[in-house]
Amino acid sequence: MRAEAKSAGAASPPLTERQEARRRRILHASAQLASRGGFDAVQMREVAESSSVALGTLYRYFPSKIHLLVATMQDQLQHMHTTLRKRPPAGDTAAERVAETLMRAFRALQREPHLADAMVRALTFADRSVSPEVDTVSRQTTAIILDAMGLENPTPEQLSAVRVIEHTWHSALITWLSGRASIAQVKIDIETVCRLIDLTETPPGRAGKSSPSGV
Repeated sequence: MRAEAKSAGAASPPLTERQEARRRRILHASAQLASRGGFDAVQMREVAESSSVALGTLYRYFPSKIHLLVATMQDQLQHMHTTLRKRPPAGDTAAERVAETLMRAFRALQREPHLADAMVRALTFADRSVSPEVDTVSRQTTAIILDAMGLENPTPEQLSAVRVIEHTWHSALITWLSGRASIAQVKIDIETVCRLIDLTETPPGRAGKSSPSGV
């Protein structure tokens, strides 16, 4: 109930420079604690202490631990997206580029398994009060995939394929974190689902298709 009431802050005015700096400290502290001990290590009081903010201030930014960890995942995806734009995937086809992109993102998470587990658990536990934060994570993931595809104006069919790819990537991450899939199996699953892109290719000259970046 408390989280639902405070989630209305999603429509609040943009943060000032000082507020944004404070928010970044909070997200950094959250990621650091999660990297060391996973989901259970992220306690709001410890996050407040580590980021040098009052506990009440922390709750104004993030009404719950779930809100905080989902926002942390969005922040991590932003960093990944920036890195991927600096070094675009080099595959010959859109399917190959998306598969390479998602495996690079997966390997980045693999280097921080406790952090990855904490963020994925938060997404799994998220209820409707966290919908704005979850939607932001989804939009960020979609943007990463569309960049790899080289699309600015995707068709409805292409967006549908992207959603299926996102679901598979998320599921593959969960199965790997739980020890039920190897990295090799994850790679096979990602490459397989990315072939859906071939089924949604638009003929040259039609709207929705643009020149692939990094090729």
